[in-house]
Amino acid sequence: MKEKLEALREKALKELEGLDSLQKLRDFQVRYLGRKGELKTLLKSMGKLPSEERPLVGQLANRIKDFIEEAIADRERVLRAREEERRLEAERIDVTLPGRGPELGGVHPLTRVLREMEEVFISMGFQVAQGPEIETDYYNFEALNIPPNHPARDMQDTFYIEGGLLLRTHTSPVQIRVMERFRPPIRIIAPGKVYRRDADVSHTPMFHQVEGLLVDEVTTFADLKGVLEEFALRLFGPRTRVRFRPSYFPFTEPSAEMDIGCVMCEGEGCRVCKGSGWLEILGCGMVDPAVYSFVDYDPEAYRGFAFGLGVERIAMLKYRIDDIRLFFENDLRFLRQFL
Repeated sequence: MKEKLEALREKALKELEGLDSLQKLRDFQVRYLGRKGELKTLLKSMGKLPSEERPLVGQLANRIKDFIEEAIADRERVLRAREEERRLEAERIDVTLPGRGPELGGVHPLTRVLREMEEVFISMGFQVAQGPEIETDYYNFEALNIPPNHPARDMQDTFYIEGGLLLRTHTSPVQIRVMERFRPPIRIIAPGKVYRRDADVSHTPMFHQVEGLLVDEVTTFADLKGVLEEFALRLFGPRTRVRFRPSYFPFTEPSAEMDIGCVMCEGEGCRVCKGSGWLEILGCGMVDPAVYSFVDYDPEAYRGFAFGLGVERIAMLKYRIDDIRLFFENDLRFLRQFL
């Protein structure tokens, strides 16, 4: 029995030296000193020993148990010290490394283009005016010379709301609201969100427009052309070609659309401009005298012009973007290009 106890001690010490984790140490303690451990199992055979040997074997077993417990405690201190070293090494901070600054955001490309457009018109004496995005039929259509049965209403694809309200389809209602409150001379632009039932690579249900209005005693179509040509040159560069084509809008007469030389092919003809070398960017015209009747202006005393353009369309041309949905998907790979 004594030889077996000594052999158990030697075996335990040898195995103990190879333990490299606290979990293995706990398993070792259970295996050797637990209720069903090797030491307890060995001592169960003491009943077979002569009565005079049992006390000596019992004392030896207790000494071996105490010895193994001490060795376990020593090994635990070593392993805990190693774990602490590993933890400190993992958490070590190298103060000589450069710091990581917070990642800064940037201005959204639509906001960037809108601000640039506003700056151009403000430099020409225009003021920025705002209006509600939820409008009445009167301001959105009727006061702009678009009566209930007018076919132009079909062009708007309107979002209607209960109570006779709607989401504005353009920012032109701001022009009516300004003319109701002020007498000429008036020179304003009305940037803001507008809503139409349309969605594809070149249309979204919500987009941004900038409407412009100038009313004074003496205003000509030449003034309109001069303002818009200057805008195009300032926004797209001094070599930009500009042309005006006759068109139709219910609230202007005469009306026109303004084109610029294709920014993709520089006028040579491509898929974007459909081979024409030109791209339409806005609609404009002289304010129809019928509109003045809604704001109590004398059409014999005042003349004016108006124009409207989409911010997304301008941004797509300026930055060579072929899908309007990129502006609203919040893809950081796309947005980081404009930082």
